[in-house]
Amino acid sequence: MWAVFALLSAVFAALTSIFAKIGIEGINSNLATAIRTLVVLVLAWGIVFATGVHHQIGDVGRKSWLFLLLSGLATGASWLFFYKALQIGDASRVVPVDKLSVAITILLSFFILHEAVTFKVAAGGLLITAGALLMIF
Repeated sequence: MWAVFALLSAVFAALTSIFAKIGIEGINSNLATAIRTLVVLVLAWGIVFATGVHHQIGDVGRKSWLFLLLSGLATGASWLFFYKALQIGDASRVVPVDKLSVAITILLSFFILHEAVTFKVAAGGLLITAGALLMIF
C-alpha cells in the first residue's frame, strides 16, 4: 500500500512543479512560497479537524515536537530554494536536480537511521545522481 501512496505523491509533486512554474510568473518567488504554504497549512489543519485527530495534539512528545519543528524548517528552506530555482530555471531541469534529495536521503538514512542499503537502493540512488548531474552540466 505504501507504493500506491508514494506513486500518488509523485504525481502530485509533478503537478505541484508545473502549477508552481506557471503561478510564479511575474511575482516574487518568496511570496509565491508563502501563498503555497498558506494553502498547505489550511488543507493540513482542515484534514486534522475533519478526521478528529486534533484531540491527539497533547499526546505529542518533546522529541516529536523538536524533530517536526526541524522538519518544518527544512521544508520551508527547501520550498524557498525550489521556488527560486523554478522561477529562474526550466522546470524540466530544476525538478530532476531537486530530486537529488532522494540520493541524499538514502545516504542520511544509512548514517543516521542505520537503515540497510541494498544493491537496488544504491543503484537507484546512483542513477538519480547521474540524471541530476546530466541536468546541471
